[in-house]
Amino acid sequence: MKAKFLIIDRDARYREWLRHHLGVLCPDCAVTAIDLEEFERRSGSLTRADFDLVLLASHFGESPEDPDSEGLERLRQVRDRPAFPPVLSIADDGNELTAVRALQLGAVDYLPKRLLTPERLSTAVRLALRRLELRDTEAAAPEPRATDEGLRDPIPGYTIRRTIGESEKAIVYLATSVSLSMDVALKVSKSERDENDRLALSREHTALSAVRHSCIVRIYDYGVHKGREYLAMEYFPRGDLKSRLQRGIVEPDVLRYVEQIARALEVVHTAGIYHRDLKPPNVMLRDNDDVVLIDFGLARNLNGGQQSTRKGVLRGSPYYMSPEQALGEELDARTDLYSLGIIFYEMLTGRKPYTGTSAIEVLQQHVNAPLPRLPKPLEHLQPLLDGLLAKSPDDRFVSAAQAVEAVAGVRALRDDSGNSAAVA
Repeated sequence: MKAKFLIIDRDARYREWLRHHLGVLCPDCAVTAIDLEEFERRSGSLTRADFDLVLLASHFGESPEDPDSEGLERLRQVRDRPAFPPVLSIADDGNELTAVRALQLGAVDYLPKRLLTPERLSTAVRLALRRLELRDTEAAAPEPRATDEGLRDPIPGYTIRRTIGESEKAIVYLATSVSLSMDVALKVSKSERDENDRLALSREHTALSAVRHSCIVRIYDYGVHKGREYLAMEYFPRGDLKSRLQRGIVEPDVLRYVEQIARALEVVHTAGIYHRDLKPPNVMLRDNDDVVLIDFGLARNLNGGQQSTRKGVLRGSPYYMSPEQALGEELDARTDLYSLGIIFYEMLTGRKPYTGTSAIEVLQQHVNAPLPRLPKPLEHLQPLLDGLLAKSPDDRFVSAAQAVEAVAGVRALRDDSGNSAAVA
């Protein structure tokens, strides 16, 4: 890998540390290291012809609104200059919110300086260069033809930009709505409707149309074009909880996310709906870090209705299924609370409580395996976890509202005691 790097930091020793490890990572690369004053003098003339990647170390402050956040200010200065080299931000301080804002302003990655190791630096640089390579390849590629796979029947009124998700029965595109003049997530069924699944997206549209709340994805449009259903909904650039999990989550944020998801479940349950497919990829994050539930394709009306929820039919992800769901039994809203418990455990420990070599093996553990136990530093959260993950629905919290109350109580106790246990 040959590349040209520019290191910018006011700390001369840290510049040399970065230079050394970049040299080990990429012996054939060219590394230039300058201080912030020299960068200010040269920044107006720097282009991608000069450097492939800029590693910019600076202060990011305590929030995106912090006037002393020089890191965010420098990103604002260069974001409207297409020729400026991509920037990998290294933060002297900052937090999750400043990280999100840095990525929104165009940084290819955001690395807290206090956590930066040679291994993490190597991974970040390699991924950044790979993303830039893919971006350049996509930019040089011709516009997709109408006959390209997945785009042979584009939906009128939507300009499809790229694929952002795919399931067995549908593809989700990042698209631009002509009428709304905004980006949307456009879900399109892969095949023409048949008698068995002809209402797959219609069910989701019906479920979501019954609920209007900030914690539930907003639906803009539904229709059928050339036999294929499509659903246009909110697009979330920040991504989902699954991606957030991969970076690790501290206990206060875990509890906040769990409480917000429980509140979202309270909203949909009150509307007479339960989700049945709650998992991290179906929990999106807004720019302010609030959660939003998506993908109600398996949702069912609590007052009866959807034939897709008949006894004996398994639907959903095996890792997040309740025992009664694994057994194909009749379900109620408490199945969503069990799925929330699985997500809770995964956020706390960084791993799923039940795994196996096959879906059947995982399902059997949901039914028969003992309740997972939290490590000692987190054992104060075990009662809350047990209230969500009880094998019998009768032993769980009776409702999402009760789960909200329980999580809020734990958060209040934690704030009073100043507990700051770290989470894996």
